[in-house]
Amino acid sequence: MTTTAPISTSTLPLPQRILGKTGESVPMLGLGTAPGGMGLKDDVAIALFERAVGLYATLVNINAYHQPGVEAGKKAAGAVIELQGPEAPILDGSFQHYLAAVSDTGTVELDAPVEVISVQGRFTVTTSAGSSYVVTPADGLRVSATIDFKHKAIGRQHTSFDMSEEAFRREIAPARTFGFHHDAEALRARGLAQGTSLENTIVLDDDGVMNGSLRFEDEFVRHKIGDLIGDLALIGRRLQGHIVSECPSHEGNIKLARTLLKHAQAASHDLPMEVDRIMEHLPHRYPFLLVDRILEFEPEKRIVGLKNVTISEPYFQGHFPGHPVMPGVLIIEAMAQAGGLLLMDSVSDRENKVVYFMSLDNVKWRKPVVPGDQLVFEVEMVQFRRNVCKLRGVAKVDGKVVAEADMMAGIVDR
Repeated sequence: MTTTAPISTSTLPLPQRILGKTGESVPMLGLGTAPGGMGLKDDVAIALFERAVGLYATLVNINAYHQPGVEAGKKAAGAVIELQGPEAPILDGSFQHYLAAVSDTGTVELDAPVEVISVQGRFTVTTSAGSSYVVTPADGLRVSATIDFKHKAIGRQHTSFDMSEEAFRREIAPARTFGFHHDAEALRARGLAQGTSLENTIVLDDDGVMNGSLRFEDEFVRHKIGDLIGDLALIGRRLQGHIVSECPSHEGNIKLARTLLKHAQAASHDLPMEVDRIMEHLPHRYPFLLVDRILEFEPEKRIVGLKNVTISEPYFQGHFPGHPVMPGVLIIEAMAQAGGLLLMDSVSDRENKVVYFMSLDNVKWRKPVVPGDQLVFEVEMVQFRRNVCKLRGVAKVDGKVVAEADMMAGIVDR
């Protein structure tokens, strides 16, 4: 996966506010204030927020590739969305009123390019609740989805669309959110779904759909695709790839979004990373910078680094004359420096932070390392909580383990 025209979305200028035809703010219709506010861990609460996110998705993900004759870098990249109240209005339960607001307002051209995540290989994402996603390369953004409910009005539904602006407007935007009548009392007791009604939600009881006919025979799976596009819009970048989802959920969509970002971040490191770029991330300098190159990198997961051991290393003058052997503690130090790179990548303000190692366990040296050897460090992130990380490292020469250790490190202010 690669990104093009990298630029921080936070620095992009924004188009004018989303207004109605008369210049008034988009009316806040259809949804009363939910007592106690809403928690983004709740699917229902997220669904309410998606009315606004769906608007942003229209700007970011749909216009990205399918507006003939206009370069991707000149298409809509952001919006200012003003909310009067604690949550976004549900309106009629679909995306179409927000889409109309975007269309009525129009856009302004930006001077800066925008970021694109282009999928280059196949990967999968799954959740313990049963959601799964397969992502593959594609020329534009294509979304396929399958849902499976025991309710007779839904059953198993599948559909797939190339996400052009017209396809979203015609096939996805009118699809409404849905829920089950037997869940309503429990939701309202939790302070959720306070403004839902038959006018803004498809409600199902044991007999079927309570509020008349559907807008599409497969309206349920279409709305799930709209949810997915809205959740992925939170990445703040345009997407190019085919997403095949089985039983998509907000939890799964967010996990997919985070995975897409991690792949983009890994690609942005432009591997292999040479020593000049390593010094941009590590405070170490000669003679104590012990990592020459980064070969592989998976954000918040693993890193592979390399150290060329030469006779000119200063420690060989005394360790040992006539029988040079690299000190074992420096092998572990080099491994730790590679782990520090992995750890610092997860920090937003890394210029103000530093990594201190706190403990070493299960340290073993298997073979001596001598001049002419090429050390390869494989470091895996085992756990990361509250700026404290557990790492597992292995050092190899010619594919054979020469040292290993369990390490613990902390991120602190400089």
